Formats: sequence, C-alpha cells, structure tokens
Amino acid sequence: MATMFPVLTVTGPRQSGKTTLVKAAFPKHAYVNLENLDDRAAADEDPRTFLTRFDKQPGVIIDEAQKIPHLFSYLQQIVDESQQMGRFILTGSQNFLLLESITQSLAGRVSVNHLFPFSLSELTLDLTANKSLDEVLFSGLFPAIYDRKIPAEHYYPSYLQTYIERDVRSLKNIGDLNLFRRFLQLCAGRVGQLINFSSLGNEAGIDSKTAQSWLSILEASFIIFRLSPYHKNFNKRIVKQSKLYFCDTGLMCSLLGLDKTEFVADFYLRGNLFENFVVAEYRKICTHLGKAKQINFWRDNTGNEVDLLIEVGTELHAVEIKSGATVNESFFTGLKKFRNISGLGRENCWVVYGGDTCLQRNNANLISWRDIEALPR
Repeated sequence: MATMFPVLTVTGPRQSGKTTLVKAAFPKHAYVNLENLDDRAAADEDPRTFLTRFDKQPGVIIDEAQKIPHLFSYLQQIVDESQQMGRFILTGSQNFLLLESITQSLAGRVSVNHLFPFSLSELTLDLTANKSLDEVLFSGLFPAIYDRKIPAEHYYPSYLQTYIERDVRSLKNIGDLNLFRRFLQLCAGRVGQLINFSSLGNEAGIDSKTAQSWLSILEASFIIFRLSPYHKNFNKRIVKQSKLYFCDTGLMCSLLGLDKTEFVADFYLRGNLFENFVVAEYRKICTHLGKAKQINFWRDNTGNEVDLLIEVGTELHAVEIKSGATVNESFFTGLKKFRNISGLGRENCWVVYGGDTCLQRNNANLISWRDIEALPR
C-alpha cells in the first residue's frame, strides 16, 4: 500500500501493536506521538510549521493522529503537491474519529488498514504449542500477554479501565461510566447471540436508542464487532438481526468475571467463547492479508443455523463451530439442513472443533481450532 498511496492509516484496538508494526515497517521515517502534550500543542497551534519539521525526512509516522483533526487539511495540501508515496503513516485507536477526519480531507489519497491482536499463526510455536484451548480462550491474543508476559487476569482489568476512562469519554459524553461498564458486561454475556436492543437496554437500565449508540461506540473502538445475517433468501424465514462478537476472548473472559483458566472448562458460555474465538480469528486473518472478505451467518426462525458463511469469489462455504473435542453427529446437523435448502456440496462444508486432528468426513471437512487458517479465504 505504501507504494500506491501517499498516506497510510493503521487503526485497531488500543495496544494491538500498531506503533510497533509501523516503526518496524518504516524504520527511516521520523516518529511523533500526539499523546505528547508538547507535540500536540505544536501541531494544534501551527500545523504548517509542525509538518515542515519532517521535510528532509523520508516520511513521518504520526501516532494518535485523530487528536488534531484540522491537521488533515494541511496533509491534503502537501500530498497533492508531492508525488511521494508512503510519506505519511497515521495511526490511532479511535477508528471513528480518525476515519471522520480522513473522509473530510484525504479521501482517495489514503489506504485504510486495520491491525488486530495476534492470530495464532503469528505467534512462535513455543508460545502456543503447549497451550490448551482453554488457556488461549482465557489469555486472548493481545501482544502484551506474550511480549511482556503479563498474566491475563492482571492485564485486562487495567486495559478495560483505561478504555472506559479515556476512549469512551472522548467518543461520547457518558455521565455514568459504571453504567457503561455494566452494559459492556451484558454484551459479553450475549456473544454469539442475536442483538436485541430493547432487551439489552432494559437489562442495563437504558433505552434502546442509548443501547444502539453505546454499541456503536464499542464497535468504533474495536471492542466488539457485528456479524450480519446472510442476505440471500434460501427461504422466507431467515432472521434479519446481527450477532455480537468481541475482538478478543481475553477481554470477554475478564468482563465475565473469569480470573483463572480452570474456570473456562466448565463455564456455561464456553461454547460461545469458542465461537467468538473462531469468528474473530478468521476475520483477523483475512483483514491482515488485506482481503475484505464477506462473512455472515445463517439462521431461520425455527432455530436452524450455520455459524459462519464465507464467500470466496462465486463460491459459498458454510462453517459450523463446535467447542467439543470429541466428534459426534450433532456437529453436522446445521450443515445438513443448510445443504438441503442451498444445494451446497460437501467439499464446501466445514466444521471447526475443539480437537487437535483434521479429518475429512462424509458430511464436511473437519479442522482443528489450531488450523483455522485452513478455511477458504
């Protein structure tokens, strides 16, 4: 992208490794962080002079660029006068604020990229080979867990506190942050379920419009994402609500009050945790490869469901997600129903499960949770 666009942005969850990545990818670029009060004041008071500081540099990385929105108008003028590609690298954790500034000033001049926490394949084998599924679900995949060896039970409460106190306040004026935390915990308990704003709002003590607004805040700051239902009508009874997922299962475990790996095995939402892990991992892999993959789920109003539908070119692939390590016929029930109404072939059906062996079955391709990258993309 740096060879084709004058400006690159890298957004994603806070502490997902954005700064580390861009510094490694562009080692000759200057670096400035607008969290620094002196640099922020300089950029705010005299943007033109601030940017001329980097004229003799190959380029500049501007961290937390959304802090000074009017800086983007000056960037537009510079990139329009210059033919240099990859000159400005902008990073930020607040996707909504960053993209709002980009669409106003830099449309057509910028490549937008997202960085999520590690995928399993990005970690060296010595970090994950001996980890059980429950350990991975509990620890999540944020870099600090592996780089700084911070125990998950200590890392995520601090992460969430920082997020609520800093990002939420800057995105929206929410008076009762404890109520917002309660809302966040209720979202964690609804992972993999259809979003019902009225029900969610009632339980949180807010109205449905506020619930929609708060969910949008969580989405804009990469805490949660939504999975839309498949758009094609194989029958007239498909549901039209989206499903809710978190970007990382470690965050979800912390919000659900799980403070030890041992608690995951018997947790009543372990299946939802595993489903969240697989969907988030696949989405993450495609995003990091620069593939804007269309993924959905399918469900009719009688409860028949396929957890993940993937479109690869003109081909459709159906994926069921089962947390059990022992294969049984119930793993394939949803796929059989979907095949009957869609005409999908066996070779396009997949089951990701909690075991360690990849097999070919009569009904589907069976793959281990460690091999999610084997799914079509």
